[in-house]
Amino acid sequence: MQYVITLNSEGSPIGLMEKQEAHLKGVFHLAFSIFIFREIGSSYELLIQQRALSKYHSGGLWTNTCCSHAEENIPLEETAHKRLQEEMGFSCPLQKAGTFQYKAVVGEGLIENELDHVFVGFSNPATISLHPEEASSYEWVPLPLLEKRLTNSPETFTAWFAPALKLALQIF
Repeated sequence: MQYVITLNSEGSPIGLMEKQEAHLKGVFHLAFSIFIFREIGSSYELLIQQRALSKYHSGGLWTNTCCSHAEENIPLEETAHKRLQEEMGFSCPLQKAGTFQYKAVVGEGLIENELDHVFVGFSNPATISLHPEEASSYEWVPLPLLEKRLTNSPETFTAWFAPALKLALQIF
C-alpha cells in the first residue's frame, strides 16, 4: 500500500493517508515534479513522458520528466532522485525551482490537491529506460514547440504540467 504525506492549509505535514483515499477525498498532500532539460545548440529541449495508460489517473497524457509523492522520513530531494532513476532509468543533479499549490479533478473520480515542489536538472543521458507501469513513451521537445502544443492541445497534458513548467522555466 502506498501513502502520501498530508498537509495542513499552511503546507506543514500533519500525517499519512493511503494514496488512493487521499485522491478520492481530494486531501491536500505533498508531491514533486522533475523537469530535465538538454541544451541543443543555442536552445533547450525538455524531456517529457507520456503517462502509462494503466496509471490510476491521467493515463496517456503527456507530462514532465518525472513526478511522484514524498516519502515519510526521507528528504524530498532524495526521493526525487530515486524516482527519476526508477521511472526514467537515469539520474542527474537537481535544483529546486520553487513550489506551487493546485487542485484539479483528474478523472476516475479522483482529485489532485497538492503542494508541488518543482526540481530542474540538465542532462543528456545516453539511455533512457522507462518503467512501463509509469510511462509508455518519452520525447525530447524543443521549448518553442512545447509552448505551441500547450496552446493548441492543452487537453493532452496533465493538470499540473503547465503551472509546474512555468516555475521550471524561471531558472533560465
